[in-house]
Amino acid sequence: MIIDASYAVDPWALRETDLRLDLLPQSESVFALSNGHVGWRANLDEGEPHGLPGSYLNGVYERRPLPYAEAGYGYPEAGQTMINVTNGKIIRLLVDDEPFDLRYGRLRSHERVLDLRGGLLHRTCEWTSPSGIGVRVRSTRLVSLTQRAIAAIAYEVEALDARIRVVVQSELVANEQLPERAGDPRVAEALESPLKPEENAADDKRLRLIHCTDASGLRVAAAADHLITGPSPTRHASESADDVARLTVTSVLEPGQVLRLEKLVAYGWSGARSLPAVRDQVEAALAGAASTGWHGLVDQQREWLEDFWSRADVEVEGDAEIQQAVRFALFHVVQAGARAEERAIPAKGLTGSGYDGHSFWDTDTFVLPLLTYTFPESVAEALRWRQSILPAARDRARQLNHDGAAFPWRTIDGSECSAYWPAGTAAFHVNADVADAVVRYVAATGDDYFERETAVELLVETARLWRSLGHHDHHGRFHIDGVTGPDEYSAIADDNVYTNLMAQSNLRAAADIVERHPEKSSELGVDDEESAAWRDAAESMSVPYNKSLGVHEQSTDFTGHQEWDFQGTRPDQYPLMLHFPYFEMYRKQVVKQADLVLAMYLRGECFTEEQKARNFDYYERLTVRDSSLSACAQAVMAAEVGHLRLAYDYLGEAALMDLKDLEHNTRDGLHIASLAGTWIALVAGFGGMRQRDGGLEFSPKLPEKLARLAFIVQVLGRKLRVEITPRCATYSLAEGAPLEIRHYGRPITVSEKTSQICDIDELTARPEPHQPPGRRPNRRA
Repeated sequence: MIIDASYAVDPWALRETDLRLDLLPQSESVFALSNGHVGWRANLDEGEPHGLPGSYLNGVYERRPLPYAEAGYGYPEAGQTMINVTNGKIIRLLVDDEPFDLRYGRLRSHERVLDLRGGLLHRTCEWTSPSGIGVRVRSTRLVSLTQRAIAAIAYEVEALDARIRVVVQSELVANEQLPERAGDPRVAEALESPLKPEENAADDKRLRLIHCTDASGLRVAAAADHLITGPSPTRHASESADDVARLTVTSVLEPGQVLRLEKLVAYGWSGARSLPAVRDQVEAALAGAASTGWHGLVDQQREWLEDFWSRADVEVEGDAEIQQAVRFALFHVVQAGARAEERAIPAKGLTGSGYDGHSFWDTDTFVLPLLTYTFPESVAEALRWRQSILPAARDRARQLNHDGAAFPWRTIDGSECSAYWPAGTAAFHVNADVADAVVRYVAATGDDYFERETAVELLVETARLWRSLGHHDHHGRFHIDGVTGPDEYSAIADDNVYTNLMAQSNLRAAADIVERHPEKSSELGVDDEESAAWRDAAESMSVPYNKSLGVHEQSTDFTGHQEWDFQGTRPDQYPLMLHFPYFEMYRKQVVKQADLVLAMYLRGECFTEEQKARNFDYYERLTVRDSSLSACAQAVMAAEVGHLRLAYDYLGEAALMDLKDLEHNTRDGLHIASLAGTWIALVAGFGGMRQRDGGLEFSPKLPEKLARLAFIVQVLGRKLRVEITPRCATYSLAEGAPLEIRHYGRPITVSEKTSQICDIDELTARPEPHQPPGRRPNRRA
């Protein structure tokens, strides 16, 4: 676990003051840079040692077969795996013919700093070679947020003690050797030399490699240009082959002299364009970056982030670690979506190859809410990607004998690429999660063009699935049977409350939007009878409730199942899915992650305050949090029902999921949804923010340890600032026309001239609920 003192607490940076080679895979994820289109893991400049080499392009993958021992109708036949594309990060160094390699010689000092304000990764180290020659190496790395195809490095080597001869090799490398992946051999096969060479070139200080993939048919190009500054004589030469293009720079440095290399790297890919077109694409991007120059790119990066922080920052007073963590989270989440531009936001972003680079419902339910209120442009793009994959989703629905569209459980290009699995195949709630993101975005932005051109189609096709999937019983109640909710330890259940309530909202939103846009709806074949059927299904939706226990059922008869033997489960047997067959969990009362509790957060108006409290207590003792998605939802509801200390502990778990590697898999990439959950726990949990009836309402409260919480959200073109102390909340408008919001249900109006200061309501004290033995979140000091 990353818990040592080498990671200093800093409000605007992540600073590593001691390099631990055993933690390289985790640090490569934590210090990764991305813009949603290009992703670079934080591998050392010299390439070795490494944990997991990683250079990624959003949407670039290889296809692989998904064979089954016994075939079944509707089983997906092909999987997709994000591949490691051409590495433009590598800059090797030789000092008097000895390779600069931290495993040899003596490392005097080493520091890496991720600058959250500047969007830069800085590295400084001093090293003595085995023969006693000392050098200082500095590098600064960026993945441009303003020039989508561009990443860049400024690299310097300085002689410290004596006159030295240095050789610097700047490379583009394809088909790097990757660590062996345990588990599915099909994945390993897809990742082994996935790029087939098509063209290589080296001309003076410019390099280029072009490759294609076999099965997915994608063409990938990378090009690099360099600016060299050093003492005379400094010479260079370049060469290229199928999988490597190299610029070699030689110089002699006296003590204090510096050789500097500025490297610009451009990426491009396509599944349709020709080789000359893709070549021209990267050359044009490189020319644009060269005209901007390294310093111009740095300035653009800082300006872009200054604008982002001005509309997204969260201030936490009383817990410096959480302050750092929430800014770290915001930085990585906006990196994941900033320039995705009609591509998916993968579960790991572009920080690692975990989950094969797939996108899940995590994005729509956890990541897009944060971006809706901080960087809404990226949400529109993410939802347009959902619209772009509707043809595949319609095909999947027809394959499953249903109407409308069935969005995939996991995908890169839009087709379902998860092998048949009840907990995934039946997780139709992804449709409602997409619809929820659509409704939230439109309500928060008032984007009429998006509503007409994108929202109508998404809401109509998702509603059609629910009407087809569900049925009315002889009492007129509408049921959705045989589905899996967020809790993957309960599969093929009837009337999962989360699914039913989110589907209900989806159906109502679809009926409302077709009334507002009759022409667009007519193009989609919607008539009055169909929209009336949606409303009828929504109004008669079944929501199971156990009167004797006074709690809602997670799904029909869930509370009648045998409870899991928590006392007999050892701590080392978590997560349960790695130690017990799913069949055992499917028929027991054990909850992997917030399910009914998540429903109470997203559809809180469907529950009374007493029901929320009783439901939370009941499901708290069954929830084992074997998913990183759980803690933030539990934090929100713990805060709402009055368990502020518990909410604070859950906040810590969500916030430190990767900074402390709590699930021991940060090496595969960051948990982007859990990072977003840090913001959710603070803003929706302690800020009490909800979007209901088209407007924002707040029910703020703070745990004992926090002295102040302040955050900014964007809504309807305004920039609303909320500041919370233990006694009062202050609402002010940084810009925009007056805005009406609600404070504990009471309407107030804020403007640029008039702030509103409102008292914090007292919470009803309740006994703290119990968790399964050994599964309570760690207490925050």
